[in-house]
Amino acid sequence: METLRVLIVEDEPPMRAAVSRALSRLTLRLPDIEGEFRFAVEEAGSAEEGLEKIEASPPDIVLLDHGLPGMSGVELLGILAERPVEFLTVMMTAYATLENAVIATKRGAYDFLAKPFTPDELKEVVSKTTRHLLLTRETRRLGQEKRQVRFQLLSVIVHELKAPLAAIQGYLYILKDKTGGEDPAVAERAIDRSLIRIEGMRKLIMDLLDLTRLESGQKKRELAPVDLRETAQAALESVLPDAQARGIVLQLHAGAPIPLTADRGEMEIVLNNLLTNAVKYNRDEGRVDVTLSAAEGKVRVEVKDTGIGMSEEECGRLFQEFVRIKNDRTRNILGSGLGLSILRKLARVYGGDCTVESVPDVGTTFTVELLQEPTEELRAAGTTATIAAGAPVASPPAGVPAAEIVLPDEVKET
Repeated sequence: METLRVLIVEDEPPMRAAVSRALSRLTLRLPDIEGEFRFAVEEAGSAEEGLEKIEASPPDIVLLDHGLPGMSGVELLGILAERPVEFLTVMMTAYATLENAVIATKRGAYDFLAKPFTPDELKEVVSKTTRHLLLTRETRRLGQEKRQVRFQLLSVIVHELKAPLAAIQGYLYILKDKTGGEDPAVAERAIDRSLIRIEGMRKLIMDLLDLTRLESGQKKRELAPVDLRETAQAALESVLPDAQARGIVLQLHAGAPIPLTADRGEMEIVLNNLLTNAVKYNRDEGRVDVTLSAAEGKVRVEVKDTGIGMSEEECGRLFQEFVRIKNDRTRNILGSGLGLSILRKLARVYGGDCTVESVPDVGTTFTVELLQEPTEELRAAGTTATIAAGAPVASPPAGVPAAEIVLPDEVKET
């Protein structure tokens, strides 16, 4: 339970005692705000004493009497208006005229409490003031957090683009100045390295676009029947050349079609991210096993590799944005650090999640679970294609058997 501090600035001791007693017994639960709130009450008998207490330790709420001996409540408001304050002031007055209200509001009063008032009226005003105070603070906090996130995002993007641009510039100077001589191999290597760097920048930009669409809620989805086995076969074919070059064996375990209703492009993102990482972070002569299953309204995708693996601490950071596990074994592996963050966001959009288990130098297993039928919220959020009841899922591509894929040396069938 959170405690808020209230300062009562009132010259009549019985009034201070009555307000203090009512607030000390008050516990609030507010709409749209989590938690319970209670109040610790302090008292001041004059505006001068109140100003001293505020300067020593600012409260959360000030209940300020209008007519005080010496400095008036409105005069105190004028002094406080010239200073940055993070509390709200409620004027307590027996002279609740329009003129007084205008003057006090201009000087920073949030609300008024006309004397005499009942305990219920006091509690109602304090409840409204507390809610406004907490929402204002939360808005300010979110604004600061947004600015910080934006700054961090721009810093990371600049860092991620600066290095490949510098490398490409260096290679272009080699070609222009002919510092490598007339050796065609030098020129070819410079071009190849530049193309690799450009592809890395392109991947970063595309991942940023995917992330922006997801988080903005503006991504339009075409929900339709999809066979996840077919999507997995296509993803395996896309990583096959890289796998063959390093002797990595790929195997798909799926004895039957795996139907679900989803956006085909988003399912391709999920499978492509999983398989690209499984090959990229694998060891030479390793293997990747993709297992698909469906039960109780959910589909399950498990991608297991025999790669370099990760520690428990590294797994804990893996799904954060712009996080790449950097060590001696991954230093030369390019990536945006956004793929797995996007993957988990997509899994949660489809009512599931993505988890990881890994053992250093042994391998890593990613598991994705998705609902076979989208939630009503997901259907309402995007452009949903009309789906006929019992409509069949799409067929595998021509020439690709339903449960097999051509691998480096043989056809693997489950």
